Amino acid sequence: MDDIVKQALAKWPNVPDCYGWLGLDARGNWYMRDDRTQAQGPFRVAKGSMLRHDKLIDFIHRNYEHDDEGQWFFQNGPQRVYVELEAAPLVWRVAEEGDGFTVTAHSGQVAEVSACLLDEEGRLYLVAPIGLGLVHTQDVGIAAEAIERGLWTPEAVQASELPGRFGHVLSPAEHHSDVAASSLSKQ
Repeated sequence: MDDIVKQALAKWPNVPDCYGWLGLDARGNWYMRDDRTQAQGPFRVAKGSMLRHDKLIDFIHRNYEHDDEGQWFFQNGPQRVYVELEAAPLVWRVAEEGDGFTVTAHSGQVAEVSACLLDEEGRLYLVAPIGLGLVHTQDVGIAAEAIERGLWTPEAVQASELPGRFGHVLSPAEHHSDVAASSLSKQ
């Protein structure tokens, strides 16, 4: 986390969290979702405007984390901006290097693969200590080479079971609404 973010957290510790305004698609692209976009439906239906400012994207990457409930967020100064996920919290880029393969998250973190998963739609996921991620569509061919060499063995999975199995929340906005509604009904 950036030092300037840590300083802002210390200065303003009680800034409300933000839900629904930022999304991460299956190719590792970030989307800003204004009120109009959010009114059109969830992220999988209405993405919003793709971010193209490299310095802003780098800032998001450096401050991208998850909370104890498995909700991924961007720490924007003192405010947590929870991220709507199209498929998984990470998007992997795979590159062939020498006799092996390197796997790097969309946020730039290099990872060591511990498992390989293939869902019912043919999407390939990799598991690493930093989390579950979807292999970028442009790198599926390279990942297939790793599979053919016997480095990774795909396990068949249902995409709908991945959040529960790996502890991430695809839509923190929906989760937040459900938690708030549950709290109100108990009062």
